[in-house]
Amino acid sequence: MTPIYLGYTFTITPLEPAREILIAELGYAGFESFVETETGCIAYIQKDEAFPDGTVSFDTLLENIHILQSQEFKIDYTAEEIEQVNWNLEWEKNFDPIEVDGLCEVRAPFHPSSGLDYEIVIEPKMSFGTGHHETTHMMIKHLLKLDLSGKKTLDMGCGTGVLAILAEKRGALPVDAIDIDNWCYLNSQENTNRNACKHITVLEGDAGLLVDQQYDLIIANINRNILIQDIPKYAMCLENQGILLLSGFYTEDISLITEICNEHNLFFQGNYERNNWVACKFTKRME
Repeated sequence: MTPIYLGYTFTITPLEPAREILIAELGYAGFESFVETETGCIAYIQKDEAFPDGTVSFDTLLENIHILQSQEFKIDYTAEEIEQVNWNLEWEKNFDPIEVDGLCEVRAPFHPSSGLDYEIVIEPKMSFGTGHHETTHMMIKHLLKLDLSGKKTLDMGCGTGVLAILAEKRGALPVDAIDIDNWCYLNSQENTNRNACKHITVLEGDAGLLVDQQYDLIIANINRNILIQDIPKYAMCLENQGILLLSGFYTEDISLITEICNEHNLFFQGNYERNNWVACKFTKRME
């Protein structure tokens, strides 16, 4: 049976960083997917997951979302029931192939191949990470510049798995891809199989899975608050001279992120910027 979804449309003033915080809190509350809009975002959750007893109370569902009680931002929302949505059809309407630096193409199965060096075929469904968002696009640029041959790699918050897939195509192995969202976990499994990847292990969870692990490269394209929380764990798991790629935050956040990284022997090497979003490169150096 096709699940019934609830769609919440949020209008936020001022927009940032409230939207980023709201999406993070909604994710922890069980919302599965998000679409950013010019005035805020739309968040989706399965009705059965939100209200397993069949009773619907929007206020009850959102009462633990702290930012909604904040005096710093004005956040309004409406909710509607969305039944039997064909998610594949929805993203197919708006999904065009993307090209990065004339080397990498991210496309859907129904798009013709362009014959670039790195071709990634994905069906994103409701998962984040098609390459259209500035952060994913810039992370692809970073990966295209790095020598990944034989590098043990972690893609944290993997979404569609597109960055893990590119890392393997660039020679990284083995590759762990982790996402806390079940939809992303399943979608990443589908996409790694679709791209005939042999060295990627997809895991469902958060940074709590990083126990006794060591990596040469860690990729983390997540929201700023989660990055701040997890940078110490990334540092512990990164080999000396290893590389950490971080994105999911804005230009004005670079100094804060860099300060936290420096406390854990992670040193800024440069960044890309796209529409005020940034993707930063850090190197671990034990002094």
